[in-house]
Amino acid sequence: MLQSVLGLALVIAVLFLAAYFLRRLNGGRGFGSNGPMRVVGGLIIGSRERIVLVEVGDTWLVVGLVPGQIRTLHTLPKGELPSTGDGEKPFSQWLKQVAERKNEGR
Repeated sequence: MLQSVLGLALVIAVLFLAAYFLRRLNGGRGFGSNGPMRVVGGLIIGSRERIVLVEVGDTWLVVGLVPGQIRTLHTLPKGELPSTGDGEKPFSQWLKQVAERKNEGR
């Protein structure tokens, strides 16, 4: 029993040590850091498809994500998303408006 507990403690110690070294190699920044790029919002379209709004500097990129592929759908200047009072997420409402405008042009 003691051998099992010591083995488990050793495995946990190795995991913490690996996490420490990965953080040191990454410069102390995690994946959700305040770097030049951040995810503003997202919308799940299907089981494996989504649309994400990414902020890069002073630009917003609307990016479509599907398995094995990433495409830029639209580029726009950085701004504020309008707040909605009906409980719907601002990004999804904005996306619906853009889709409606594109459908009107057909």
